[in-house]
Amino acid sequence: MGTNFIADKYAPFGNVDTKWVLTLIINVKKMKKSEKNIHTDTICAVDYAFQRIGGKHKGRVIYHLSGGIKRYGELRRSLTGITAKMLTQVLREMEEDELVSRKVYLEVPPRVEYQLTETGKELLPFIMLLSQWGRKQMGMESVCENELVMSEL
Repeated sequence: MGTNFIADKYAPFGNVDTKWVLTLIINVKKMKKSEKNIHTDTICAVDYAFQRIGGKHKGRVIYHLSGGIKRYGELRRSLTGITAKMLTQVLREMEEDELVSRKVYLEVPPRVEYQLTETGKELLPFIMLLSQWGRKQMGMESVCENELVMSEL
């Protein structure tokens, strides 16, 4: 598989500087996932924010980490409706976006802990507002345990 294959694959219309194509591919692969599709000069702040924290599970992970450090297994048990593979993917994306930090302990069995970074903690007031809105929409009056913890922050 030589450079002709790469040029044919990524620039099939001919006459392309193969070195330039390789450099572009390498730089794109080095980028965080969140940076690949975000063009900050062409989108508004709301779009940018939802691209960083959007999706079905990121807000829930932030909510469940609001009480402090949690091990992977604790998060897995507290988040219903998410597979282990998806949780791992979401946590990796959030780590890339510097919303959570991950600490690995070299012991048997392996132990991995997650906690919110300062950037992640900045989102807690908004998660609290979403929780209050959800409770109102559901007609609930009781407060979840995590909401009590978040209200103390």
